[in-house]
Amino acid sequence: MKKTTQFRALVNAPEILMMPVAHDGLSALAIAKAGFQALAVAGYGTSGSLLGLPDIGLLTATQMLSHYANIISRVDLPVMVDIDTGFGDVNNVIHTVRQVERCGAVALFLEDQTFPKRCGHMAGKSVVSVDEYLPKLRAALWARQDPDFVIMARTDAAGVYGLDEAIRRARLYAEAGADMVFVEAVTDVDAMRKVNASVPVPSMANMIEGGKSPFLSAGELQEVGYAVAAYPCASVFTAARALQRWAGWLKDHGTTQGFAGPETMMDFEEYFRFIGAEEIRRREALFFDREETKPNRG
Repeated sequence: MKKTTQFRALVNAPEILMMPVAHDGLSALAIAKAGFQALAVAGYGTSGSLLGLPDIGLLTATQMLSHYANIISRVDLPVMVDIDTGFGDVNNVIHTVRQVERCGAVALFLEDQTFPKRCGHMAGKSVVSVDEYLPKLRAALWARQDPDFVIMARTDAAGVYGLDEAIRRARLYAEAGADMVFVEAVTDVDAMRKVNASVPVPSMANMIEGGKSPFLSAGELQEVGYAVAAYPCASVFTAARALQRWAGWLKDHGTTQGFAGPETMMDFEEYFRFIGAEEIRRREALFFDREETKPNRG
């Protein structure tokens, strides 16, 4: 089965799809090894990982696509990606969608913020008009080559104009052909229910620790009507805290003795296994005749 078809089936299944968001290849590998069925890569963690800066629209399309391609090639899972506001006009959207498909993603989302965009849970957002966004969405739908490739429309209008406008937009985006919708930063459970009762396509919840939305379990999100639960910040939050603690300890003590241990870091051999080095060594051995590895007798 194609990964795009697999992802569509997961979205449409009765059980909610839990979709952690990776910020780099290591976090993607951890997500895959934990047994999740799909993952995503998005601007928040990518900006933190590549630039050490917040998600304020600084990354170029080339940087993001290169990062996505590296992650997609490392894990055998369906991967959804974030193309922000499309990196320009309808022609940029078309180019980006085709590049995303070529790198092996199964889905993407396109948002209606103004450029430069910012994280959906930050203050000071603004959104473009529906008339400006819909041509981009139509271009994305037109550009995809695989009909099973999922295109999700995201609206940030709830934090700018209120929930009713966000729902109006989500319905318009669904009517235009979006396979899924994502109403960002919904602030209470009743509003979540209203969103899911109002839109005719599957919708996604964004679970951010300390964000604007209620932080619900996967079961609770399923009960209020969501098809997918994304966790966009947890991997980079976890990595940042762990690195902060390690760097502080090393600076204070001049060694990692007392800090290093199975709960705080891997050792050399464990990391060697985690990163897949053993499999690579076995793979290498397939291509060498044992005689070739002996010292030159000449």
